[in-house]
Amino acid sequence: MSPRPFGEGQSPTGQGEGFLITGDTGLRFIYITCADGAEADKIGRALVGEHLAACVNILPNVRSVYRWKGAIEEADEVVLIAKTKAGLVDALTERVIGLHSYEVPCVVALPITGGNREYLRWIGKETC
Repeated sequence: MSPRPFGEGQSPTGQGEGFLITGDTGLRFIYITCADGAEADKIGRALVGEHLAACVNILPNVRSVYRWKGAIEEADEVVLIAKTKAGLVDALTERVIGLHSYEVPCVVALPITGGNREYLRWIGKETC
């Protein structure tokens, strides 16, 4: 059974209602790097506009050091952090790849294992 975001009156851990939850929420942070602010804005707006993400944070001025085709490279990049449901990770990843300028864009999903119950509910409500 795949994890699902919890609904009204439900807790992913089966524990009582509280402000914080722990355990698999069925939600994900998606970490994405972009070439510049314009690309980040385009991708962020598309993901939110298409309900693939409830929110996308855009973090400018990131310096990356990486190995590419046998050489050590450096680049100024912009980071996106998208919040979505686990079941939308594949569709979100495909959309990012389709919009992205990189040959192999960084799109990595991280589980959200706890947090503010109302915020996590909001993510579930704002995504497909």
